[in-house]
Amino acid sequence: MRKRRAARRVKSGDGHPLQRFRWWQLLGRSLFYLRLADGAGGHTVYAVDVRHNRTDDDGYNNADLFVDGRHHARSRIPAVFPVPGGKIEVKKSVFGLKRCHYVTAEGSEQRLQPDRFSAEGRRAHLDRTHPALSRGISLLSTVVLLASLAVLVVQLLEKLTRSAPIAAQIGTFTSPVVLPVWLNVALGVAAALASTERALRLRYNWLLDGGAG
Repeated sequence: MRKRRAARRVKSGDGHPLQRFRWWQLLGRSLFYLRLADGAGGHTVYAVDVRHNRTDDDGYNNADLFVDGRHHARSRIPAVFPVPGGKIEVKKSVFGLKRCHYVTAEGSEQRLQPDRFSAEGRRAHLDRTHPALSRGISLLSTVVLLASLAVLVVQLLEKLTRSAPIAAQIGTFTSPVVLPVWLNVALGVAAALASTERALRLRYNWLLDGGAG
Protein backbone atom coordinates (compact mmCIF):
# COMPACT_ATOMS: atom_id res chain seq x y z
CA MET A 1 0.00 0.00 0.00
CA ARG A 2 2.84 2.39 0.83
CA LYS A 3 4.45 1.66 -2.53
CA ARG A 4 1.20 2.32 -4.37
CA ARG A 5 0.63 5.58 -2.50
CA ALA A 6 4.20 6.67 -3.21
CA ALA A 7 3.81 5.83 -6.91
CA ARG A 8 0.62 7.89 -7.12
CA ARG A 9 2.42 10.91 -5.68
CA VAL A 10 5.00 10.97 -8.49
CA LYS A 11 4.11 13.43 -11.27
CA SER A 12 5.89 13.89 -14.58
CA GLY A 13 8.35 16.76 -14.83
CA ASP A 14 8.29 19.64 -17.28
CA GLY A 15 11.90 19.45 -18.46
CA HIS A 16 13.13 22.75 -17.02
CA PRO A 17 16.87 22.89 -16.23
CA LEU A 18 18.32 22.32 -12.77
CA GLN A 19 19.39 25.59 -11.15
CA ARG A 20 22.82 25.92 -9.61
CA PHE A 21 23.03 26.00 -5.85
CA ARG A 22 23.43 29.56 -4.52
CA TRP A 23 24.96 30.54 -1.19
CA TRP A 24 21.78 32.26 0.00
CA GLN A 25 19.93 28.93 -0.29
CA LEU A 26 21.97 27.30 2.50
CA LEU A 27 19.09 27.24 5.00
CA GLY A 28 16.27 26.48 2.58
CA ARG A 29 17.48 24.01 -0.04
CA SER A 30 18.93 20.51 -0.18
CA LEU A 31 20.48 19.16 -3.37
CA PHE A 32 21.81 15.61 -3.76
CA TYR A 33 23.24 13.64 -6.70
CA LEU A 34 23.37 10.01 -7.81
CA ARG A 35 25.52 8.78 -10.72
CA LEU A 36 24.42 5.49 -12.29
CA ALA A 37 25.78 3.53 -15.22
CA ASP A 38 23.41 3.71 -18.19
CA GLY A 39 24.29 0.26 -19.60
CA ALA A 40 25.88 1.73 -22.70
CA GLY A 41 29.27 2.61 -21.27
CA GLY A 42 28.19 6.00 -20.00
CA HIS A 43 26.54 7.43 -16.89
CA THR A 44 23.31 9.16 -16.02
CA VAL A 45 23.27 11.78 -13.27
CA TYR A 46 20.17 11.99 -11.08
CA ALA A 47 19.61 14.99 -8.82
CA VAL A 48 17.12 15.37 -5.98
CA ASP A 49 16.20 18.98 -5.22
CA VAL A 50 14.19 19.87 -2.09
CA ARG A 51 13.14 23.44 -1.25
CA HIS A 52 12.31 23.30 2.45
CA ASN A 53 10.52 26.65 2.57
CA ARG A 54 8.41 26.02 -0.52
CA THR A 55 5.08 24.18 -0.33
CA ASP A 56 2.33 23.32 -2.79
CA ASP A 57 -1.26 24.54 -2.59
CA ASP A 58 -2.06 21.90 0.04
CA GLY A 59 0.88 22.84 2.27
CA TYR A 60 3.13 19.88 1.39
CA ASN A 61 6.86 19.96 0.66
CA ASN A 62 7.89 18.41 -2.62
CA ALA A 63 11.01 16.74 -3.96
CA ASP A 64 12.04 17.24 -7.58
CA LEU A 65 14.00 14.66 -9.56
CA PHE A 66 16.28 15.81 -12.36
CA VAL A 67 17.90 13.52 -14.93
CA ASP A 68 21.06 14.85 -16.56
CA GLY A 69 20.08 18.35 -15.53
CA ARG A 70 16.46 18.29 -16.71
CA HIS A 71 13.33 18.10 -14.58
CA HIS A 72 12.01 14.56 -14.75
CA ALA A 73 9.50 14.13 -11.92
CA ARG A 74 8.03 15.68 -8.77
CA SER A 75 6.55 14.05 -5.69
CA ARG A 76 5.28 15.03 -2.29
CA ILE A 77 7.57 14.02 0.54
CA PRO A 78 7.98 11.22 1.58
CA ALA A 79 8.90 10.50 -2.02
CA VAL A 80 9.93 7.35 -3.84
CA PHE A 81 11.32 7.83 -7.37
CA PRO A 82 11.81 4.74 -9.56
CA VAL A 83 15.26 4.70 -11.20
CA PRO A 84 17.18 1.95 -13.03
CA GLY A 85 18.04 -0.87 -10.66
CA GLY A 86 15.99 0.43 -7.74
CA LYS A 87 14.52 3.61 -6.31
CA ILE A 88 15.44 6.88 -4.61
CA GLU A 89 13.77 7.44 -1.25
CA VAL A 90 13.40 10.94 0.20
CA LYS A 91 12.10 11.68 3.70
CA LYS A 92 12.01 14.90 5.68
CA SER A 93 12.07 15.86 9.36
CA VAL A 94 11.45 19.17 11.09
CA PHE A 95 15.14 20.02 10.79
CA GLY A 96 15.90 18.95 7.21
CA LEU A 97 16.17 15.71 5.31
CA LYS A 98 16.47 12.50 7.27
CA ARG A 99 16.76 10.25 4.23
CA CYS A 100 17.92 10.62 0.62
CA HIS A 101 19.08 7.14 -0.41
CA TYR A 102 19.31 4.95 -3.47
CA VAL A 103 17.86 1.53 -2.64
CA THR A 104 18.60 -1.26 -5.09
CA ALA A 105 16.21 -4.06 -5.98
CA GLU A 106 18.35 -6.35 -3.80
CA GLY A 107 17.88 -4.08 -0.80
CA SER A 108 21.32 -2.47 -0.51
CA GLU A 109 21.39 1.25 0.22
CA GLN A 110 23.59 4.14 -0.86
CA ARG A 111 23.26 7.71 0.37
CA LEU A 112 23.21 10.29 -2.41
CA GLN A 113 26.07 12.79 -2.57
CA PRO A 114 25.24 16.35 -1.48
CA ASP A 115 26.04 19.33 -3.65
CA ARG A 116 29.42 20.74 -2.60
CA PHE A 117 27.98 24.20 -1.91
CA SER A 118 24.91 23.07 0.05
CA ALA A 119 24.85 22.97 3.85
CA GLU A 120 24.98 19.17 3.69
CA GLY A 121 27.90 19.34 1.27
CA ARG A 122 29.84 21.73 3.48
CA ARG A 123 29.25 19.44 6.48
CA ALA A 124 30.48 16.44 4.45
CA HIS A 125 33.55 18.44 3.38
CA LEU A 126 34.34 19.19 7.03
CA ASP A 127 34.08 15.49 7.80
CA ARG A 128 36.59 14.65 5.06
CA THR A 129 39.08 17.41 5.79
CA HIS A 130 38.85 17.57 9.61
CA PRO A 131 37.61 14.15 10.78
CA ALA A 132 38.54 14.69 14.44
CA LEU A 133 36.67 18.00 14.62
CA SER A 134 33.74 16.42 12.79
CA ARG A 135 33.55 13.58 15.30
CA GLY A 136 33.67 16.07 18.16
CA ILE A 137 30.77 18.06 16.71
CA SER A 138 28.77 14.86 16.17
CA LEU A 139 29.39 13.76 19.75
CA LEU A 140 28.43 17.17 21.11
CA SER A 141 25.15 17.06 19.16
CA THR A 142 24.29 13.68 20.65
CA VAL A 143 25.17 14.81 24.20
CA VAL A 144 23.02 17.94 23.88
CA LEU A 145 20.04 15.91 22.66
CA LEU A 146 20.44 13.34 25.43
CA ALA A 147 20.59 16.10 28.06
CA SER A 148 17.55 17.81 26.56
CA LEU A 149 15.63 14.54 26.53
CA ALA A 150 16.52 13.79 30.16
CA VAL A 151 15.36 17.23 31.31
CA LEU A 152 12.16 16.90 29.30
CA VAL A 153 11.34 13.50 30.80
CA VAL A 154 11.78 14.55 34.44
CA GLN A 155 9.81 17.76 33.89
CA LEU A 156 6.96 15.84 32.28
CA LEU A 157 6.92 13.33 35.12
CA GLU A 158 6.61 16.12 37.65
CA LYS A 159 3.70 17.70 35.77
CA LEU A 160 1.90 14.38 35.30
CA THR A 161 2.13 13.38 38.95
CA ARG A 162 0.64 16.69 40.03
CA SER A 163 -2.71 15.39 38.82
CA ALA A 164 -4.78 14.40 41.87
CA PRO A 165 -5.85 10.92 40.58
CA ILE A 166 -2.28 10.00 39.62
CA ALA A 167 -0.82 11.44 42.82
CA ALA A 168 -3.29 9.41 44.86
CA GLN A 169 -2.14 6.20 43.17
CA ILE A 170 1.63 6.58 42.92
CA GLY A 171 2.44 9.79 44.78
CA THR A 172 4.08 12.89 43.39
CA PHE A 173 7.45 13.21 41.72
CA THR A 174 9.66 16.23 42.26
CA SER A 175 12.11 16.93 39.48
CA PRO A 176 15.74 17.03 40.66
CA VAL A 177 16.41 19.47 37.82
CA VAL A 178 14.95 22.95 38.23
CA LEU A 179 15.99 25.28 35.43
CA PRO A 180 15.18 28.97 35.04
CA VAL A 181 13.09 29.92 32.04
CA TRP A 182 16.03 31.36 30.13
CA LEU A 183 18.03 28.15 30.54
CA ASN A 184 15.08 26.02 29.42
CA VAL A 185 14.82 28.19 26.30
CA ALA A 186 18.58 27.97 25.70
CA LEU A 187 18.49 24.19 26.04
CA GLY A 188 15.63 24.01 23.54
CA VAL A 189 17.54 26.14 21.05
CA ALA A 190 20.67 24.03 21.54
CA ALA A 191 18.65 20.85 20.94
CA ALA A 192 17.21 22.30 17.72
CA LEU A 193 20.71 23.22 16.51
CA ALA A 194 21.96 19.73 17.41
CA SER A 195 19.17 18.07 15.43
CA THR A 196 19.84 20.41 12.51
CA GLU A 197 23.51 19.38 12.55
CA ARG A 198 22.46 15.73 12.53
CA ALA A 199 20.08 16.38 9.64
CA LEU A 200 23.01 17.73 7.62
CA ARG A 201 24.49 14.22 7.95
CA LEU A 202 21.10 12.57 7.27
CA ARG A 203 21.05 11.22 10.81
CA TYR A 204 17.71 10.83 12.52
CA ASN A 205 16.43 9.09 15.63
CA TRP A 206 12.73 9.25 16.44
CA LEU A 207 13.42 9.64 20.16
CA LEU A 208 16.29 12.13 20.09
CA ASP A 209 15.46 14.25 17.07
CA GLY A 210 11.72 13.72 17.30
CA GLY A 211 11.77 14.94 20.90
CA ALA A 212 13.70 18.04 19.88
CA GLY A 213 11.04 18.81 17.29
